[in-house]
Amino acid sequence: MPDIVDAAVASGKFNTLVAAVKAAGLVDTLKGKGPFTVFAPTDEAFAALPPGTVDSLLKDIPALKKVLTYHVVAGRYAFVDLKKLKELKTVQGQPVKISFKAGALFVNDAKIVQGDIVVDNGVCHAIDKVILPK
Repeated sequence: MPDIVDAAVASGKFNTLVAAVKAAGLVDTLKGKGPFTVFAPTDEAFAALPPGTVDSLLKDIPALKKVLTYHVVAGRYAFVDLKKLKELKTVQGQPVKISFKAGALFVNDAKIVQGDIVVDNGVCHAIDKVILPK
């Protein structure tokens, strides 16, 4: 079974995320033992950011790491587990809010568009927005 990074590469829907993880030097971490739960923004989610945001983050590695680690939670949380929670503390240190409304599960204001992408070292949930820490 692939790890988080290999699964993201293989899917073809997370090219911007993979490039950002590489730029931030987080590949080894996300290939590590885990388990991790990753809220993975799709390429469309990154494209929806204001123009220049991704380029700015790629040039500011500390800020990039802060944003990326805000999408990662220690532990394995399947979709069904998330439905029972109100928030989770991220690796970055700040919590994300979990809510279930209108038949959809949200992480802050990002909708989970594909849940339970099971990987060797955790689980990924594709989201439709990049979530930003305060």
